[in-house]
Order: sequence, then C-alpha cells, then structure tokens
Amino acid sequence: MMSQAYKEAGVDVEAGYKVVDLIKDMAGMASTFTKGVIGGVGGFGGLFAPDFTGYQNPVLVSGTDGVGTKLKVAFVLDKHDTVGIDCVAMVVNDVVCSGAAPLFFLDYIACGKNHPEKIATIISGMALGCRKAGCALIGGETAEHPGLMPQNEYDLAGFCVGLVDREALIDGSAIVEGDVVIGLSSSGVHSNGFSLIRHVLGEGEAALKQYHNELGCTLGEELLKPTRIYVHPILSLVKRVAVKGVSHITGGGLIENVPRILPKGLCAAIEPHSYPEHPIFSVVRREGGLSSRDMYGTFNMGIGMVVVVGKEEAGKAVTALVEAGEHPYLIGAVRRGEGVTLW
Repeated sequence: MMSQAYKEAGVDVEAGYKVVDLIKDMAGMASTFTKGVIGGVGGFGGLFAPDFTGYQNPVLVSGTDGVGTKLKVAFVLDKHDTVGIDCVAMVVNDVVCSGAAPLFFLDYIACGKNHPEKIATIISGMALGCRKAGCALIGGETAEHPGLMPQNEYDLAGFCVGLVDREALIDGSAIVEGDVVIGLSSSGVHSNGFSLIRHVLGEGEAALKQYHNELGCTLGEELLKPTRIYVHPILSLVKRVAVKGVSHITGGGLIENVPRILPKGLCAAIEPHSYPEHPIFSVVRREGGLSSRDMYGTFNMGIGMVVVVGKEEAGKAVTALVEAGEHPYLIGAVRRGEGVTLW
C-alpha cells in the first residue's frame, strides 16, 4: 500500500504506475523494441544485447541532450505530443554524425506533478521518434518534484548509444580544401534558439495563437513542429559515398556547428542563397531587426544537417539523399581559413 503521507507531500507514486501501464501499449515503448532488447518495461535497468556481427572493431557512440525552452511553447498551448520527438531527434542526430546507428534510447522526465496522460503523451512522441531512428526505447525515469517545479511544467532529457565500426567512423579528419558542403533541409526552428524567438515574437497565448500568412499556420503550430530525424538518410548515404564529415546544426547555428568537423586551417564557405530559407527565420529577422551574424549564429536557417563529401562524389551524394527522401542542397565548399564564411 502506498504511503498516504507521501501523497499528501505532493508525490503520487500511483500516478507513476499508471504511466507505465499507459506506455506498454503499441504506441509506447514496446513498439520500438528491436531484436537486441532483453526483457520488457518496468525493470530497474534497460537491457540490450548488441549484435557485433560484421563489425571488425566496434565502437559505441553515446549522446545526451534535452529540448530546452521550446517546452515553454508546449506549456502555454497545452500540447505535448511532439516534444518527445524533439528529445529523441536532438540526441540521435548527434550520434549519427559519427556514422553510428542508434541502438537504444533512455529518457528522463522531471515534472512538478505527474499527470499520467500528459506524461504518456510525451513518451508516445519519444516512441515515434525512436521508431523513425530505428532504435529501441528501453527505459526511462519520471521524477515528480513538488515544490521545485510548477505543477504543470516538466523538463525532458534523453540518452542514446549507437554502434559503428572504427574504420567507418566519421570524424572530419579526411576533409580537404575543395570538398563540397551539402545541406539537408530542416522543418523549421527545430529545438534551438527559442529563448531569442520568445524574446522577439512573444511567449504569451495570444502571440502563439496568432496566424501568420507567411507561415501558413499559427506561430505556436510552427514552433512546435518537431525536429527532423536524419538517421535513415545519413546511414543510407554512408553506404554509397565516402562521407568525410557530418554536422548536426543545433545551438550556435551554422556558424558554430560546421567548424566542429573541420580540420585546423580550413573553413566552410557557405552561400546563404543556395537554398530556400524557411519563412519562420524571415519573420524572426524582420521582427527582431537581427543581423545575419545573429541569425546564422543562433538558428539552423533552414539547414538541419550538413554533410561534407569529395567534389567528385557530390552528384552521387545528392542522388542518394534524394532517394532516401531528403531535400539536399549544395550550399558551399571547403576553403582555406577558419570557421564559416557567408558569401
């Protein structure tokens, strides 16, 4: 029997049990299970037996991240079905930058009060994200923090482990002058830069429910579009082309993230007009009076992932990405210098 005193103190353990029951169905964790999963839902640890067949020198690649202040939009609109996808995307997109296939994912949800249906909705989004990424959601934790967090608010974090052969590891070291920079389109803001967006466009219900002709939807609907998951197209690409570098465009935008994969002495010369800028960035730039440096140093600007390949393989890479369902753009080239130049 649960402690009534603990419940009166603000922690409802029975609500946690209800969440577990809700996520056991086919829309929840079980729908993500791959052949490596051992056991079911509810244990103290998630068990996974990796298959190293075909790997000469297997390397595990790990990543962890959260959703940030994008959650503020979800709170105001009371819409929680997409932020779980964001949580998965932010992590698996980092992991696949090394060429690693995500194996399994775990989540952590901290909340002021455990509302089982809301938590289950968040986790169903995570399950959808994991299915898109081809990895198993094998465990997690929902922690109730009365007095520390407002009752209707929560925070999300995720952790993922992927697998790649050492010989196939992508680390940017092979990038040379003359290589081509290919951009993969984003769905919009993804999950970075929301503090600036809320400062510029407002964060109240009225602002988020305002319809924008440029966006074709309300501001809130646009901002809650989930982060795209690039696992399938990247893993498809590396089977057909010698990929030299992959960069997930997150906090710090193109200016901060692309240089992370470049050897010393090289820069990425990017042509901003080589691809269609997503309308949300035009709105933010205009309303905030922001410079190009502010925009490209904060947002993805319509490019969620960058891939670097040799010039001779650019056409083959574009074809492979299109066949994988992507909208790739030749956005620049590697030159002598440092960082990113916009021309």
